[in-house]
Amino acid sequence: MEDYAAIWQAADKVVYSKTLETASSARTRIERQFDPGAVRHMKASAGRDLSVGGPDLAAQAIRAGLVDEFHFFVVPIVVGGGNASLPNDVRVKLELLDEHRFSSGVVHLHYRTRN
Repeated sequence: MEDYAAIWQAADKVVYSKTLETASSARTRIERQFDPGAVRHMKASAGRDLSVGGPDLAAQAIRAGLVDEFHFFVVPIVVGGGNASLPNDVRVKLELLDEHRFSSGVVHLHYRTRN
């Protein structure tokens, strides 16, 4: 948790929101709408990986072909309802890079997109 907190605090962040007036964390800027071209430029000029959070934003990035890798954490609990984690109108071929099983029963699957 502490390692992740340090990474999060050091990262530059973009929040896409039509309603937020100010960012609640440091190194964060607000954009009003998702612009695939701007994200493509951000991705090309980044010195490291970018991360996308949230199902709606992830769906837009997947539809725009901006996602190169997927990390899925399968948790051994079934909870009905909620937001879908993937868009239902996109097909992306994936190649499994790695898998890891945790003692808790959680499984991490790491894929990259295939052209």
